[in-house]
Amino acid sequence: MRKLLWTGLAAGALTFGVSAPALSHHSHAMFDHTQVVSVTGTVSAYSFRNPHIFLYVDVEVEGEIVHYWIEMSNTPVMTRRGVGPKTFQVGDEVTVNMWPLKDGRPGGNYSTIIAADGTIYE
Repeated sequence: MRKLLWTGLAAGALTFGVSAPALSHHSHAMFDHTQVVSVTGTVSAYSFRNPHIFLYVDVEVEGEIVHYWIEMSNTPVMTRRGVGPKTFQVGDEVTVNMWPLKDGRPGGNYSTIIAADGTIYE
């Protein structure tokens, strides 16, 4: 009976020890979900790989180029939403609606992306 108790406790500790870091990875605490910011610019890079897809967009602000990074979801989720490895190409014009970073850096978590041809990715 005692051995069974220790085995159960060890299994429980192992389960929580392994799952806790995985859950903490998905925090969106750095984004301000009380507002949506829209930027229009040119794709400068696109990274279609896990754990998250990233779109990098150069936006002209008051005569200067500001480099935005946009975090998207993982590859299976984005594939179901119509986004693939070649959806965005360097030089494409896009409009990104996003929840901005709380610290004011140029970037955020996308809510929608509108391609130059009018296709909306949600």
